[in-house]
Amino acid sequence: MATPLRSLAKITPRTNSSLCFCSQFLQSNGLYTRPSTFFHFSLGTGSRSTIRVKASSLQQKDKKVSVEESLSAKTDLKKEGLPGLDSVTRPGFVETNVVKVEQSINIFLTETIIQVLDALYHDRHYARFYVLENVARVPYFAFISVLHLYESFGWWRKADYLKVHFAESWNEMHHLLIMEELGGNSFWLDRILAQTMAFVYYFMTVFMYMLSPRMAYHFSECVEKHAYSTYDKFIKSHGDELKNLPPAETAIKYYMNEDLYLFDEFQTERVPFSRKPKIENLYDVFMNIRDDEAEHCKTMKACQTPGGLRSPHSVYYNSNSGADSDSSSKS
Repeated sequence: MATPLRSLAKITPRTNSSLCFCSQFLQSNGLYTRPSTFFHFSLGTGSRSTIRVKASSLQQKDKKVSVEESLSAKTDLKKEGLPGLDSVTRPGFVETNVVKVEQSINIFLTETIIQVLDALYHDRHYARFYVLENVARVPYFAFISVLHLYESFGWWRKADYLKVHFAESWNEMHHLLIMEELGGNSFWLDRILAQTMAFVYYFMTVFMYMLSPRMAYHFSECVEKHAYSTYDKFIKSHGDELKNLPPAETAIKYYMNEDLYLFDEFQTERVPFSRKPKIENLYDVFMNIRDDEAEHCKTMKACQTPGGLRSPHSVYYNSNSGADSDSSSKS
């Protein structure tokens, strides 16, 4: 039985196959070194003090993220004030077809999952969101697991991927906590289904990521696109009712926290501190969750280009350091 709403408070370098791409991906990002090379792990901005930003719900204007802007985002960061990526080589004929095969498989898997969710959760919105958030956070666990494995082998030399993927998992975890607070996990069968799907999805993503990081990132992008679309439809169909409901306490603690470092960290196409959420009702909660999914889509798209992912804080601090140095030299 449906639960009443009111009752619930580019491109990569030329390669010959996806297997070759994995090796190319590691080399392009400095993840692979010769066995004789000493292990080096750079924390980037780890020594810097955490900058706190206080979000004001009275001054923030509601900024709607369109589907076209969010899901067809460019990986060039210049439009947000961050340095863009250098141009890369166009793929060859073989790689182009490999990419098409990978994406076709991902789209088929995603559409299959959507059909199952549509059949089981046609009008049970919060339960569907609970299942979605259980599944959506799994890839970031898988990415981090594999990257730590590479680190143990002495291949890993950069912190940006670990930092950003952890921030993404932290964001998705709070989405899940919000759905649990709204009662999405109240039925035991929903909990079993969500946890079983997450278990299978984790090992599938680990295998896919080791075979082809590009394919794994694209699959995660497909999942995030579906999440964005699902929340967007829900907001449009229940917006007036949501505006009359109080926000979830978890959402207030997460989005209105003074320390938004991790919140800014997963939004790789935004300058840190540029997005200040407002939370006044349940409508605002779902608007922020939807916009988070759009940011995840952009990040996953950037990850499909070797070397395309950089910590927004690292870029921001490096840019400001360069500007300060120029100013000092001129003076």
